[in-house]
Amino acid sequence: MSRSNSSVTAPPAGRWLQLCAGLLCMIAVANLQYGWTLFVHPLHDKYGWSLGSIQTAFAIFVIAETWLVPFEGWFVDRFGPKYVVLAGGIFVAAAWGLNSMADSLLLLYVGAALGGIGAGAVYGTCVGNAVRWFPDRRGLAAGITVAGFGAGSALSIIPIQDVIARHGYESAFLWFGLAQGLVVMVTAWFLRAPPSGAKIEAPLRLPQTDRDVPPLEMLRSRVFWLLYFMFILVYSGGLMATAQLAPIARDFKVADVPVSLLGLTLPALTFALTLDRFMNGVTRPLCGWISDHIGRENTLFIAFLLEGAGIWALWLYGQDPLLFVILGGIAFFAWGETASLFPAICTDTFGTRYATTNAALLYTAKGTASLLIPLASFWVVETGSWRDVFLAAALFNLLAAFLALAALKPLRLPAKPRRGGE
Repeated sequence: MSRSNSSVTAPPAGRWLQLCAGLLCMIAVANLQYGWTLFVHPLHDKYGWSLGSIQTAFAIFVIAETWLVPFEGWFVDRFGPKYVVLAGGIFVAAAWGLNSMADSLLLLYVGAALGGIGAGAVYGTCVGNAVRWFPDRRGLAAGITVAGFGAGSALSIIPIQDVIARHGYESAFLWFGLAQGLVVMVTAWFLRAPPSGAKIEAPLRLPQTDRDVPPLEMLRSRVFWLLYFMFILVYSGGLMATAQLAPIARDFKVADVPVSLLGLTLPALTFALTLDRFMNGVTRPLCGWISDHIGRENTLFIAFLLEGAGIWALWLYGQDPLLFVILGGIAFFAWGETASLFPAICTDTFGTRYATTNAALLYTAKGTASLLIPLASFWVVETGSWRDVFLAAALFNLLAAFLALAALKPLRLPAKPRRGGE
């Protein structure tokens, strides 16, 4: 159903400030996920914990980050974003502060849970706020916001490695945790929801509903569960690469091999971590913008095909240090766009009033996908090879690409495009 021009108003003032504030908050919490791989081996070396046990903390982080977001979104939709993000900053600082002194797996897991709660409060709130402020540029706005989470850790990879090398991983956890938490807490005071009643017509021919679907009704729709399943398929491979990149590089024997690219020479693992985060960030606003023009499903199809091919190529050719860096960047480039397209397509389909809660419910699929991360570690220990893990991740992406066009697109067709001239 399309909206008439009588409902159209000018974009509300200050929305770009809101986007920038959300972006800064996302940058501040990015290390909780994307910097984690740097701490895995230092923890293993100090305490002798198995890699699978350590990666269980990562799974706990992602579960807490995602499965609690619907509750946080409920508060945001009713009371605004400020206080939820402020609480998230407190949890972020507490989490890495606890990690810095954790001498047991139990404490490490508690720290992971606190970090997940904090990161989820920030992530879900800022993404939900962006898609509400920018209905006319929803893919781009969501992409810019989540770019902070994807690329926000790129500039801190080398500093974190340096602190770990010079002062120990404990200091890196403490110093960066406090700094990141403080940035979130200060920036939270600038966040607010868009004014009620503001309606902006999307000038593009995209399927966007004019009906606001409540969360419980959304949970009864086939579109939601198809999106949920596709989310799990794609994120399981991406999270595997995020959490396991350092162990993979060591098993491929390329971690410390110098690589020269783009005028820089760095160890392959350091280069890959930095490039991956950068590519993961760039793709989010880029693919969001593309999807605003060619459609969400078409963009998903292209990206999932590229990611599947990139993951499998990384297995085949990743023993070469230069190709390890390049192919890792391609895989992260193709994976990162999901973070902008899924909340955009969710809001397109189910409306803006409950956008934060609805997108948060979809985001819980990331937590479900994270359950495969420790399983992947244990499987590699059992088989002595990453082959099956890479193959599964590649096939998951190919299946998701097929579903984007063959199943998702037909299901969303009843929602007529909004047309500026109608």
